[in-house]
Amino acid sequence: MTTTVAAADAAHFLSLVPHLLGFRPEQSLVVVPFAGSRSLGAMRVDLPGGGLDQLDSAAATIIGMVCRIPDADAATAVVYTADSAADGLPGARVLAAVGRAADVCGIRVVDLLTVASDGWGSHLDVEHPAGGRPLSRIADAAAQHPTAFETPPVLEHQAAGADLPHRSASERRVIGGALRSLEDALAVVSGMPRVGGGRRRDRAGGRGVDPASLAIACELDDPPRVFEDALALGPEALDPARVALLVWCLSRPGLRDVALVQWATSRDGGDDALDAQLRWEEGEDYPERLGAIMWGDGARPDAERLGAALALVRHVAALAPRRLRPGPLALCAWLSWALGRSTHAASYAQRALEIDPDHGLAEIMASFVQVGHLPDWAFRRRGHVR
Repeated sequence: MTTTVAAADAAHFLSLVPHLLGFRPEQSLVVVPFAGSRSLGAMRVDLPGGGLDQLDSAAATIIGMVCRIPDADAATAVVYTADSAADGLPGARVLAAVGRAADVCGIRVVDLLTVASDGWGSHLDVEHPAGGRPLSRIADAAAQHPTAFETPPVLEHQAAGADLPHRSASERRVIGGALRSLEDALAVVSGMPRVGGGRRRDRAGGRGVDPASLAIACELDDPPRVFEDALALGPEALDPARVALLVWCLSRPGLRDVALVQWATSRDGGDDALDAQLRWEEGEDYPERLGAIMWGDGARPDAERLGAALALVRHVAALAPRRLRPGPLALCAWLSWALGRSTHAASYAQRALEIDPDHGLAEIMASFVQVGHLPDWAFRRRGHVR
């Protein structure tokens, strides 16, 4: 459903920007593209610094993103900074670079704004007061024009919410025990080795394989069913054996990629991805249509499904033993990136690389964020402000 909100003035517009982003930006450059008088979402990058060349390069990158959006013909840019406006609005050099890049690309500049620590204003308003306008004007505008956006609560800043859920040491020990039992069962059933190293539990003394772990291990006959059932149950309903099974799966690249495609598409998509993975292991080419999903070039995934998958994998990562945490963390990075949360994606990828510096998916996600690569569906937004 598309939401349209009429912005009464610049202060009201600034009160809406956090709702477009889902968080309150800090030390950021935010660009809101427009098609005519309607906004097409919002994009944020870290506030660029450096000399003129660096500023022009950063501005060209973000205006280039605007140019990729169908029907976008105008934009407003906003600098968010902790600097003071007492001696003039900060961010003038950054916004001037944005203006130059927009002019080169034929993008009309609607406004160039700064929100500083103690005031705000427009760089196109020659009569703005010294020190900027009071920040209270933005809050007052929000109160006078309640937002019609149906969004989750706005987070305090762009990095908020990236921490994994807190899980106690005792909870993690339970998962560790369930994982050891699962790996023992898999070794008996199919001779599968442990993932991520570590010593196998000694089975001397006549102790056998746990029947419950054996039953869970047998569910690997149908991995897409494992992934779909877990998504339907949700993180809080998963028992330790099922969490252990997900930890094990997401630590194996082939199965992790099946989960990625499935959660971005459907159960049928998971079946296709599993079949493609098995064929690839036998020497066949991996289908481009499935690879396109992983690179962000496929059809737009369902955001609610991606969000549910992210909540699930965050839960799994929080409980996983450190040696097996990079797989779930890297998948958290991909799901965050697919949802347009590049700051979160970078955080998850970095944590995975701190454990395993050679982790493939984590390296890919870190490079995506570093070069500003976004999924193609990020340029096909639904909600807008006018």
